[in-house]
Amino acid sequence: MNKAFYITAGELAGAGFENVPDELVSSRHMIYSSPATLDFNSPGAKGFGVKRAGLAVPGSVMLLVAPGCCGRNTALLNELGYNERFFYLLLDDTDIVTGRHLTKIPKAVKELCGELDYTPSAVMICITCVDALLGTDMERVCRKCEEAAGVPTVPAYMYALTREKRLPPMAGVRRSVYSLLKPQKRISNECNLMGYFAPMYDSSEIYELLGSAGIKKVRELARCKTFEEYEELSRANFNLVLNPEARYAAQDLEARLGIPFIELVRMYRIDKIRNQYRLLGQAIGAKLDDSQYYEKAKSTIEAFKAKHGELTFAVGECVNADSFELSLALTEYGFKVSEIYGTVGERNFVFIKKLAQLSPDTKIYSNLSPTMLGYEREGDIDMVIGNDARYYHKDIRGVDLNDEAQPFGYDGVIKLFEALDTASGK
Repeated sequence: MNKAFYITAGELAGAGFENVPDELVSSRHMIYSSPATLDFNSPGAKGFGVKRAGLAVPGSVMLLVAPGCCGRNTALLNELGYNERFFYLLLDDTDIVTGRHLTKIPKAVKELCGELDYTPSAVMICITCVDALLGTDMERVCRKCEEAAGVPTVPAYMYALTREKRLPPMAGVRRSVYSLLKPQKRISNECNLMGYFAPMYDSSEIYELLGSAGIKKVRELARCKTFEEYEELSRANFNLVLNPEARYAAQDLEARLGIPFIELVRMYRIDKIRNQYRLLGQAIGAKLDDSQYYEKAKSTIEAFKAKHGELTFAVGECVNADSFELSLALTEYGFKVSEIYGTVGERNFVFIKKLAQLSPDTKIYSNLSPTMLGYEREGDIDMVIGNDARYYHKDIRGVDLNDEAQPFGYDGVIKLFEALDTASGK
């Protein structure tokens, strides 16, 4: 069996983004759905894939329009308590060939809403690659559904084919779940945090920092329990976008509701976190004093290093982080990163170029490359970060860094090193 393909950070940075090897670009080869990435690869799989994310609107239901093969993994949602909110319209070969299912969808939505003992706040129509290939105008279909059932209906595109396009599935579904918001009077001391389908940790310093700036109400979609609470999201004076996949949704809210947005990035380099908070303060006209949080994060890192020494890590991409930014952070803190399993994109290539200056021999693999069937460890690794990294190195201690509660800022850094310390067993 051939060895797994990798390229070093130095080689990749030297070649430039325009010359990323085919093995690292999934659209140029067969995709290997490794057991390491089953909860990551498919936009309809575990975690907050399109299907679960589409149900983020309180009181909504979802109709999956797909052939049976696309709906089989939806059983995972039943285990999470979504079985009473999820319904199917299964397509046969004739539906797919002729497109006759498009006339069935409005009828199915009307029937679904009529059989429920309550009126849902919205119906999310989840469609798959079948309709991507057919070029279905789902906006039009959803208007027909709304006319038939009298319930707001919006699409949720579970198009794995568009994963690396301008509007990937998880960016599209974020726009969908905010699209039901209507204009109302905005409140000057309220804001929304956008980007995640689960709340951030309550301990995140961002809540206190915003409070110190006079923000009295910080709302998150994931904390909305009722549709009325969801509607209050449109009262925000501004949105804070914490995940790039929410940018498209924020742009839509700015265009429709006049709510401007500020974009922040989840990082694990504390100097960059400090600079980001400084810029945020300038944007909202307030001085954000983050010194106590900075010092706590710094001392946590220093204590970990003093206890464990210069560890060598392998870093995966099934994590609440950008695997390349996280690897750069570890390297800047004085640790070593032997291997990274990640998807190289234009956005994170800047981290690869900086990593190449500090650790040019760091190996970069693609989880989706079929060559990973022949993966074998090269060199010593002390700890691993990420479900995928733990799959490749079952005998090495590590952390998942993939909880549903979302880490951010200094609090995320502290939680990472505390978890690593616990996992080390020392």
